[in-house]
Amino acid sequence: MLKNMKNIKKRPFMILSDFMAVYQFMNDIYEKDWRNGVPAPFFEYALSSDWSDKTMSHRNMIWEDDSRIVGFCFYESQLGKAFFSLRPGYEEITSEMIEHAIKFLIDKDGNLKLNIFKGQNAVTEAAINAGFKQDGEYVDMIYDFSKPLAYELPEGFSFVEPEKIDMAKALICCWKGFDHEQEGAWDGDLDVGYHLEASPHATPQYDVAIQNEEGNYVCWAGMWWAPENHLAYMEPLCTVPEYRHKGLAAAALSEMYRRMKPLGATHMTGGGNSFYSSIGYEPMITWTHWKKQ
Repeated sequence: MLKNMKNIKKRPFMILSDFMAVYQFMNDIYEKDWRNGVPAPFFEYALSSDWSDKTMSHRNMIWEDDSRIVGFCFYESQLGKAFFSLRPGYEEITSEMIEHAIKFLIDKDGNLKLNIFKGQNAVTEAAINAGFKQDGEYVDMIYDFSKPLAYELPEGFSFVEPEKIDMAKALICCWKGFDHEQEGAWDGDLDVGYHLEASPHATPQYDVAIQNEEGNYVCWAGMWWAPENHLAYMEPLCTVPEYRHKGLAAAALSEMYRRMKPLGATHMTGGGNSFYSSIGYEPMITWTHWKKQ
């Protein structure tokens, strides 16, 4: 049932005071296929990461019905890519959301890509009415915890006890694991990691690190546990290049499964590449990309 639009107000997102309410809003509307928008950890992980530009966060827009958040239009890391979170029943505001993205979320060159998930039908219709055309799509997979995930750790490697994780080793692993070594050596900035761990809903106690016999971390899997949604939000996952194709990532996610299922997790996020399907992940989240022609 559509609501009375007269009661709906919009206002800019204020990063220092609105984040917790937006996080709860995203929890409230969460669906496994993201049909109402991204899960809350997606937004928190971006806001807490050094690769995200927070200086333009005031351009994100909140819609409220009697002080209750019903819509949120925002960028993740940089202007130029817009996302939409919408509480069911408030589909009439989607044209305003698209209009806001066009005016305020374009990048410095005037470019804008809309990220709309399959099932966000009202947002899609509003985008089409505004002159956008689909410019691509891809599918992310999830792992359903109703089936076991039990890949063994290869010989010569071990899991690091969570309370003994070394921040420098973790960051070096991620630097190498995401192929940044071609840009040079890691700069030694530990605060990037500590800042991420200081996020309000961060759950570093569930991160998984795999080390080799020399004690160097060679595979890393981060966990953002969202108990309200029974969601094991896994981000990031990486393996140091020379240790790939040895079964380490599969073992890391199996360890994560063992840790998270007893807490009530029913599913875990992953990605879209063939590695995930090879260990039992299933297609669930369809991203569609839209541009003005």
